[in-house]
Amino acid sequence: MSSELIDFIGLGVMGEPMCRNLHQRSGRRVLAFDLRPEPLQRLAADGVEAAQTPGELAGKCDVVFVSMPSGKELTALAHDGNGLLQHARAGQVVVDLGTSPVSLTRELAAAFAERGAAYLDAPVARTRQAAESGTLAVMVGGDVAVLETVRPLMACFASDITHCGGVGSGQVTKILNNMVLFQTVTALSEAYAIARGAGVDPGVLFDALSKGSADSFALRNHGMKAILPRQFPLRAFPVSYAKKDLEYALELAADAGIDAAGARNVLRLFGQAIDAGVGDAYFPVVSRILTGEI
Repeated sequence: MSSELIDFIGLGVMGEPMCRNLHQRSGRRVLAFDLRPEPLQRLAADGVEAAQTPGELAGKCDVVFVSMPSGKELTALAHDGNGLLQHARAGQVVVDLGTSPVSLTRELAAAFAERGAAYLDAPVARTRQAAESGTLAVMVGGDVAVLETVRPLMACFASDITHCGGVGSGQVTKILNNMVLFQTVTALSEAYAIARGAGVDPGVLFDALSKGSADSFALRNHGMKAILPRQFPLRAFPVSYAKKDLEYALELAADAGIDAAGARNVLRLFGQAIDAGVGDAYFPVVSRILTGEI
C-alpha cells in the first residue's frame, strides 16, 4: 500500500495497543480517533496523531482500520452523516478488526464496493497481552489480493494472519473461535468448582490438566491466570462483550439448523453474571457463579 497515512478508529482494550504497534513498526504516519481522550493522549506520547472526527480520517487515508465494540457502533460509524461510507473512495481499503455480525459485514462490504472501496473483515483473537506484544491472530475474510496489500500493516500487530475465504468468513471463523473458547472456559470453571467441592486443590488440578489431554490455550491463559487466582479485572474482555459474540454464534447456529446446546448453556451463565452486576468484569468471572461466590 503506497499511502504514507493510516487511519485507526477505536482505541479500546485491543485497539490502543494495535494502533501503537502499527505506528511504531510500520514507520507510517497514523491518525487515530476515539470518543475518549485518554487513549489519544497516551498514543500522542508515541507519535500517533489525533483526529477530531472519523470522517476527517477517512477522507485522508487509503487504509482505514476499525476496532469497534460491536456491530451497533460499527453501523453508526459507517452510516452516520459524517461516517465512513460518505467519505469512502475508489482504491481505499477498510478493515474491520472487531467481531461483527456476518450479515452486517456482507452488507457493509457491498456498500463500500459501490463507492469503489474494498472491505476486509479481519477480527483479531488472543489476549490483551498479545495485542501489546504484537502477536495477535487475525482471521480475514475478503479478496485475497486486497489482503496482500495490507498484510505488512497487519503484521505490525499480528503474528498469525489467516485468509478464511470470502467476505464474512473471517467473522464466522472468529465467532466460532470465541464460542469454543467460552465453552472451554466454562468447563474449566466447572472443573474448578467440582475439585474444590471434592477436596482437591484446584491448583493441583489445573497443573495436572496442563500435562494431560485437557491442556489448552484456555487452561493456560484463562484458567491459570484468571480462574485459579480469582482475578477478573474490569479492563479486560468483559462478560457483556462475550455475551454479544456468543449471540452472534447462536444466530449462525440457528441459520444452519444446529441446536448449539453447549453455547446456550454458556449464554445462560453470561446472563446470570450480568444480572449479578459483574457484566463489566473479565468473562471467566462466570466461575464465581458456579462456586456460589455471587
